Amino acid sequence: MKKYFLPLIYSLAIISGCGRTDEVNLLADRAFALAKTQYAQMDEALGDGQFPKSTDSEGNLVTSDAGWWCSGFYPGALWYIYEYTGDMTFRELAWKHTRRLAVLKDRDTDHDIGFQINCSYGNGMRLTGDSTDAALYVECARILAGRFTEETGVTKSWNFLRNDWHYPVIIDNMMNLEILTKAAESSGDSSLKDIAVRHARTTLNNHFREDWSCWHLVDYDPETGAVRSKETVQGYTDESSWARGQAWALYGYTMMYRETGMEEFLEAARNIGNMIMDRLPEDGIPYWDFDDPAIPEALKDASAGAIMASAFIELSTLTGDNRYMETARRQLLTLGSDKYLAKPGENAGFLLKHGVGNIPGGTEIDVPLSYADYYFLEALVRYSIISSEE
Repeated sequence: MKKYFLPLIYSLAIISGCGRTDEVNLLADRAFALAKTQYAQMDEALGDGQFPKSTDSEGNLVTSDAGWWCSGFYPGALWYIYEYTGDMTFRELAWKHTRRLAVLKDRDTDHDIGFQINCSYGNGMRLTGDSTDAALYVECARILAGRFTEETGVTKSWNFLRNDWHYPVIIDNMMNLEILTKAAESSGDSSLKDIAVRHARTTLNNHFREDWSCWHLVDYDPETGAVRSKETVQGYTDESSWARGQAWALYGYTMMYRETGMEEFLEAARNIGNMIMDRLPEDGIPYWDFDDPAIPEALKDASAGAIMASAFIELSTLTGDNRYMETARRQLLTLGSDKYLAKPGENAGFLLKHGVGNIPGGTEIDVPLSYADYYFLEALVRYSIISSEE
């Protein structure tokens, strides 16, 4: 697998003062030192086949099995710790937890195999060049591709159907297209990339409002492809802008431009990014829903902030627009403050505090989340790579 796409636009003009004394790089050194302590502690706490998920009301670690959609984020974070520090202990830990996800190769119940396999195996192959699991990676991509239909032009999110759904597709699916493009590249099967492009285009047509905010879920008629309904399942209302959904959209279209070079995806990413920047509070961390009437008393979501920061860094490199980088810097420095970043031994081994999972569902509210840590570390690695280009 390839390293991150590093176009010529990674230049000194993108970040002013991004050497090792830059505030974000100093934060990265501190955060990865903390991550080594916290994630080694997590490894000791996890039973065989368990993955960290969040914490309970008492602050105790809550785990999942491999099937939970977040299972790939812990091994993925271990890979970023290895990438940043070069510590071989974490390379071994990363492979240990990555290969516990091999049980997913026959699983076809949702779209999340992209999160699970790309964050784990994808990073492992990218960083080590070890192709032992390349066939498994492609096989999992084909499982995801099997959820696509020509009639709808999208991959189906979930097999379970509630709220009278017939063919539900959530904005989160955009994140799972990368396994398709990478598998197409490694296997030579261009149909996988074609599905990713088709899904991104269909989503662009149906998920977005005029202001470039997006609905969380669009339900399709599986026979005709017609849109049946639009909802925001995890947001304040169907018409509100759920922050993590906006983050998935920003990241997804930025990634799809990197993977395809198609200008329509770059234009979408810029429009989404501009909308987000216009609505962010001063510290850069979004409220869990941009339209919650309780703002400024509403909860902020560290996970959405971390995802946005990682996406904004890449979008800045792809466009040369320093506004995106400055937004990411602001977000990362806030996440690195005492309010959000745990101290050693705290937070059940997680790095970031104050994530928001699903307020309408009453789950994972104001707690650490595995994906918040993953995208926080990814953003710091991306920033560090740019700094090293000086």
